[in-house]
This record gives sequence, structure tokens and C-alpha cells, in this order.
Amino acid sequence: MDSQKTLSPHVLIFPLPLQGPVNGMLKLAELLCLADFHVTFLNTDHVQHRLLRHTNVQSRFIRYPKFRFRAIGDGLSEDHPRSGDQFMELVDGMEAVTYPLFTEMVTSGDLSSKSEQPATCIIADGFFSFAGGVAQQIGIPLIYFDTLSPCAIWIQLCLPKLIEAGEFAFKGDNLDAKITCVPGMEGFLRRRDLPSFCRSSDVTDPIIKLVLKEDQELPKAQGVIIHTFEELEGTLLSHMRSLCPNLYAIGPLHTHHKVRLGSSKATFSNSLWKEDKSCLAWLDAQPIKSVIFVSIGSLAVMTKDQLLEFWYGLVNSGKRFLWVRRPGSIAGDCTESQIPAELLEGTRKRGCIVGWAPQEEVLANPAIGGFLTHSGWNSTLESIVAGVPMICWPYFVDQQVNSRLVGEVWKLGLDMKDTCDRVIVEKMIKELLEGGRMSSWVGLIRCQN
Repeated sequence: MDSQKTLSPHVLIFPLPLQGPVNGMLKLAELLCLADFHVTFLNTDHVQHRLLRHTNVQSRFIRYPKFRFRAIGDGLSEDHPRSGDQFMELVDGMEAVTYPLFTEMVTSGDLSSKSEQPATCIIADGFFSFAGGVAQQIGIPLIYFDTLSPCAIWIQLCLPKLIEAGEFAFKGDNLDAKITCVPGMEGFLRRRDLPSFCRSSDVTDPIIKLVLKEDQELPKAQGVIIHTFEELEGTLLSHMRSLCPNLYAIGPLHTHHKVRLGSSKATFSNSLWKEDKSCLAWLDAQPIKSVIFVSIGSLAVMTKDQLLEFWYGLVNSGKRFLWVRRPGSIAGDCTESQIPAELLEGTRKRGCIVGWAPQEEVLANPAIGGFLTHSGWNSTLESIVAGVPMICWPYFVDQQVNSRLVGEVWKLGLDMKDTCDRVIVEKMIKELLEGGRMSSWVGLIRCQN
């Protein structure tokens, strides 16, 4: 085999099979293609099928002759919902099926040193702690791309210190008690702002074990990529580099991606759901900054009672709203016949409800005056870049601490965690859209855009 060909840079990218990580890593993959790297993008079969069904990703990447998709199983049936409340089932399936397939692929399969074009570097989601041993076994560098927010990653890295100090697992129900053992966050971090898995009272909980394993593996990698930028989180990044010196902040990826492809206006969908673009025409007909955009993301699930509290808050606010209600995001049955007539009438007059929306385009629309969000990290960054203030209703993992930074540290919105009440929803929507909460940060970013 031609040794020069064997050593040709070939990056294997392996995201966690969820909307946020796949979206960010596909943008990174295309940036690497523009830099003339060989890139193999490894999805699960389920994610790959959805991408091909709902986007033009196949035709978009065909222009790069050094790029290819690969797909492997995730151990779950095709009709499994893969929602946030069943995340551990996905973890179990991947441990049983995906990890062995991945290991075989790079140690003896068509991405191994025995192949014509072996992988020479792995970029894996930070959640995949097993990847470190695989990369070491085959003698190639590993770079973790941890797609959670940097503040949540830093809390995770400090988890052993929190356990040692007795700040986790905490006893009692005082969620407003201060957390003091996370350097750089001592002034504002409370128990209720810790990542959702910290609500567990058992340090032997399976998800806690996974996090502690990730804490051990992340600093061993040849590099760690995180999705942020120095101007936003420079102080925090300096703390993180004490444990992970080869830390690279490469965000905001969606902005870099647009600029490198030559159009700041262009959008490129990596959606796992069919986007309903009719909402863009509806937005174009609304006054500037008059609409609250509502989306709880790709994983969150709300109960019927929570749905009604949101709905009453939206309608009673008297404001226009665009509401994304993802298929499967409401637990149990909820038909239109069960919805009070006043909510349907209020929606007909001032609302637009869709199953999924092109979020970057929505946030860039001048009619949007605020974003009621689950505080996922991609959504938070996209909102910051678009200059749109937020109401934060976090669901799980990093979203609890993201909402705290938005409301208390960056002053970019309001934190509505741990409550779901129509009166509070109405009040916060009015406060956000009627002014007084949008900080100079948001105003500055919006002017620059």
C-alpha cells in the first residue's frame, strides 16, 4: 500500500445520535471538507434515515469527493421514540450494539490501518468515553467534541470535588443553597442550576457513573473541542484549561459555516424532522419584534397539564406567538377536542403552530421579539447571535445551568426553571416583549448582524 496515501489525513466524526450533536458536527464536517480533509461521518441508521428523508444533506455533500457517510445500528427498534425521558435506553442500546461495531470498524474493518483510506484521527462526542481506549489501541489521535455547554462541562469536571465536599449528592429540598466548589461560578450557582442528573440523591446512579467516567477520559484526549467563543466565556475557559490544556473554542459554528460557504443569509438544514417553512410567510406578515417564538427542542417532553399552562400563558399575554410542537413532545393523548375553545380561538387570532421549524431562519426574522426555549446549548447560542432575548424553561442535562447564565450572568433573558404556571408564562412574555430586559449584549449583537 502507498504509505503516503495511508497517512493522508482522514477524520472520522462520530456524534451522539441526537439532533443537537448531529447538527453541530455536520457543520464541522463541512468546514473540514472545505479545508480538503478526507471525512467520514458516522451516524446511527436511525439518524441517517431521518437526515436523508428530511434534508438535502446527500446532495449537499456530494460536492466533496473526500466525504462519505457511514451508518451503524444503535440497538433500538426503528419505532422507538428516542426522546429525553428514554435517554438511558439509547445509552444501553449503544453500549450493547454500537460501541462494538465502531470498535470493529476502526480496528479491523474498512476504516482500520488495513484499509485503503484508514482513519487517522477520531472526533467523537465527549459522551463516548470508550473512544479513548479505541484510539489508543490503534495509535491515532482522539479529539473529543463535547456538545454540551462549557459551563455544564466544567461542572461535570468538578463533580468529584463536589462529591468530596459534600455538595453532591445533596440532602434536603433547599434547591436555592449555593454551590461553592465550582471555580468561577461561586457567585451565582445554586443547587437548582446544576445539570439535571445532579437532582439524583444517589452517587451510584448509572448516569452519574457515566459522567464520572467522562471526567476521567476527557483530559486524556489530544484535544477537546467546545462550542462557544472566547468573548462569551473566556474566564470560564481559562478554568477549564487547567484540566484540559488543549481546549479549542470553535463557536458559533452556524455563523462560521455560513461565512465559509459564502453567504451570511444562507441556511443549511440538518434537521431530523420535516421543517414547516410556512411559518416564515406567517412571520413576514407580523410587526417587528412582536412575536414570541416557542420551542422546547428535539428531546424535551411536556405533560398535557404543562401544555395547557403554556397555552393559557401565551393566549392570555395577548401577544403573537409561533409555537413549535414537535411530534411526540406531549406525553399521552391530547386531541383538539380536549382543548378549551378560548385557546383555539386565541391561537387562530394571534398564533401559528407547526410541528418543526427552520430555527435559524425563524430567529433571524425581524418579527421575532423573544424566544421561549428549553435552553439547549445550540438554541442558546443561536439566540445570542440573532440578538433575541430568552425565556428559559430547561428540561435536562446542561439546560438548567444554561438558563442560569442567560438570566443571572449574561442578562439576556428570564429564567423560568422549576415552574410551569400560566400566570408566570404570561407575565414573562409581557416583560420580555414590552422591553426592559434586553441587555446591551443583545442590542450590540443585533446591531452587528
